[in-house]
Amino acid sequence: MDQTKRPLQVPPEFATYAEQHGLFDLYKRLMEQLIVHKPANPLTFLVELLKRDNIDVPQVIILGPPASGKKTISKMVANKLRAAHLTKENLIGEADHELKSQAQTFINKKKPVPTQLWLKIIGERLKLFDCIKKGWIMEGFPETREQALALQEIGIYAKHCVVLEAPDTVLIERAQGRRVDPRTGDIYHTTFDWPTNSDLQNRLQEEPGYHEDDMIMKLTEYHRHISDILACFSKVTKTINADQPKADVFSQVFTFLCSMPRTNAPHTPRIILLGPTGSGKGVQAALLANKYNIVNVSCGQLMKQAIADETKAGLAAKGYIDKGMLVPDNTVMSVLKERLSQLDCVSRGWVLHGYPQTREQAESLSKEGFVPNRVFFLDVPNDSVIERLCSRATDPITGERYHTLYNPPRTKEVKDRLQRHPSDSEDKVRHRLAQYHAYVEEIADFFIEAQHINADQDPHTVFECLESMIVNLLPKRFN
Repeated sequence: MDQTKRPLQVPPEFATYAEQHGLFDLYKRLMEQLIVHKPANPLTFLVELLKRDNIDVPQVIILGPPASGKKTISKMVANKLRAAHLTKENLIGEADHELKSQAQTFINKKKPVPTQLWLKIIGERLKLFDCIKKGWIMEGFPETREQALALQEIGIYAKHCVVLEAPDTVLIERAQGRRVDPRTGDIYHTTFDWPTNSDLQNRLQEEPGYHEDDMIMKLTEYHRHISDILACFSKVTKTINADQPKADVFSQVFTFLCSMPRTNAPHTPRIILLGPTGSGKGVQAALLANKYNIVNVSCGQLMKQAIADETKAGLAAKGYIDKGMLVPDNTVMSVLKERLSQLDCVSRGWVLHGYPQTREQAESLSKEGFVPNRVFFLDVPNDSVIERLCSRATDPITGERYHTLYNPPRTKEVKDRLQRHPSDSEDKVRHRLAQYHAYVEEIADFFIEAQHINADQDPHTVFECLESMIVNLLPKRFN
């Protein structure tokens, strides 16, 4: 920052670089791991963490009653994310010989494996390369609140917890037709998911423990503990209806896993509002700026201010405007760059509207380092825009705005003196709409993560939709 100039200007690359590389989130995760593991040598521990290609790997728990499809969905998720699929059976089967023997002793006696033994088994498994490198999907564990709390105490926590739910009658019915492949462990169903391969059909077996009486006991046990377990994962839990085709269940589960939890890491809003003339960009920008204390940057107002102040860029723009020509992109960009580089925009964030109007302008904005982290299209049909703009007028005495349909003047005196701006004629509005639609597709192609909002409704309803999208992070993209 050059402290010899006023107003102070901060290179926009500072915040953009930090967000693109997740520096603040990285710092937060490093501090979390440091507090959880309490290493004897903190610096060496942090260096080892930083050597990993990615420490933000999937950590997912999938819970549900018996016959809800946990195994099938867990396998599908693990394959999709290339993460380790952890079940109680393979955790014990792959455990150290001593731990495996201890667990097997309890299983042979038909007693539950102690929580502390589970912690040792799971702790050792999560230290292996595949869990560290690619993450893990844990199926059907924990089974009690004690186990859930014990996992958290040793620093094993879920970033996402999926709960599959279905009526008990459906689950009991499912269990009757449940069949297992003894070679692969894959689950099939005589009605809903019967394999076409005859060899596979012949080797399928009924799985013990899924008769009606067994199911009633298991469901009773599950319902006794599930609410206490979910209290431990209340911030990261999503309940999904399992009484539907597995493809639909998987789609909903994966969408949830792509969602990003809210973070306390510093975040500077950089928002662009796009839309046709009359879509309410200025109104929404003002509402956002007022509520979140960010800077409202109107490209049109900046150009008017530059002309009024007779700045170099303003004088250059005035010549084009007087001749009815478009102001060159480099002139507009110089005015925008000066404003967006000022200290309030860099520190508090900004919401920009009225720019860009073409893909070339969007590219030049990004080249200058002003990369938005949210872009919204306010979509309004052409007929609604014409109705909004061509029916509005202003009282030249009071400056109050009226609309002949939605906000008509109360007296004939006011009505007679209303004036309509020349730019609100139907021909000029249609011309501006045609210009917008000529470039909107290529702008949308540039801002591939832009979100669309129906702006043909009450402004405060539009603001609620806009706000609901802003407060949640963009979904994660898995390779």
